[in-house]
Amino acid sequence: MFDKEIAAIKHSNLYRERKIFKNTLKDFASNDYLGLSQKKNLAKKAFKLLEKQPSHSPKASLLVNGYSPLHRTLESKLCALNGFEDGVILGSGFLGNIALFDALIRKNDKIYIDEKYHASGIYAAKNLGEKAIYFKHNDPQDLLKTIQSSPPKGRIIIAIEGVYSMDGDIADKAFAQIAISKNALLIVDEAHSTGSIGENLLGYFDHYHIPIQPNFIKMGTFSKAYGSYGAYILANKQIINFLCNRSKSIIYTTALSIFDTALALINLEYIQKNKQALIEKIQSHKAVVQEILGFFPQSQILIIPFKNTQEMQKTHQKLQDKKILVGAIRKPTVKQPILRIVLSIKNSPKQTKKLCKIIKKSQGL
Repeated sequence: MFDKEIAAIKHSNLYRERKIFKNTLKDFASNDYLGLSQKKNLAKKAFKLLEKQPSHSPKASLLVNGYSPLHRTLESKLCALNGFEDGVILGSGFLGNIALFDALIRKNDKIYIDEKYHASGIYAAKNLGEKAIYFKHNDPQDLLKTIQSSPPKGRIIIAIEGVYSMDGDIADKAFAQIAISKNALLIVDEAHSTGSIGENLLGYFDHYHIPIQPNFIKMGTFSKAYGSYGAYILANKQIINFLCNRSKSIIYTTALSIFDTALALINLEYIQKNKQALIEKIQSHKAVVQEILGFFPQSQILIIPFKNTQEMQKTHQKLQDKKILVGAIRKPTVKQPILRIVLSIKNSPKQTKKLCKIIKKSQGL
């Protein structure tokens, strides 16, 4: 039925498939930034917490009777840690972005989106037509020019990522300042920044020591540094109440699994108790990159660009032959093929050094 289309994808070296990789490979590909996916003691604690609950399944949406005491506890702890008034838990980061883009932009509003914002936001923005406008990646001045040249009759909404998943750079502090000066809503997708940057490992606002304002919205996930699954939106109480009454991906989806909620709670507590030691480990891996490749990465995401997909795949396979797995990213996710490397602290600095040396040799650096 789709033979020709699949053949064309394969011919373009863009074919993707599900694979189960060997456990012998050192994982530099996943978003397991803090290595919590392998901490069985934390999973056991989460299971014990689950056993104490009246139900191990959410059963329904948050707004029917799927809202559990664990959901409320996790929302409250996230709000207290991050300095937000209220929050709501969802099934995934994809659903989180759809909730925000689908509900917040009203008739006369415009949303100004970083051109490299996550695909879930771009997907949702397609339904907004002329109300969605893109500005140059991580460029506050271009955002200001764009707002000036195409101002809305209603509100200004700005959408950025804390750490950009396919570039590894941190969003400029000026975006928060622009949001304050323009009285604009600022959406920060913290999927790849929470648990990875900031003196408390809380992401963009923590990294820049930005006090939380009523017009700030933080969307984060539990599936990366937090080693679980699901997502959350933090904002002022009015925004959260509005989302719960207007966002289809909150209203019409089953609440987050109780076990994933329990695991996120346990892992959140673990990170806060051990944040200094975790930060030191993160820094040790970044120091290795600086030593071998000559630059200090902003985040735990390291990007190696290639001229074409074939060269990228060749280096990707070479690393696998050396028992190292990295991400091989190609169109349409990125314009130019890249190897996406995550400096997960479950690997040793020695293993990161081995990886960097292979990259340096293959790139002729």
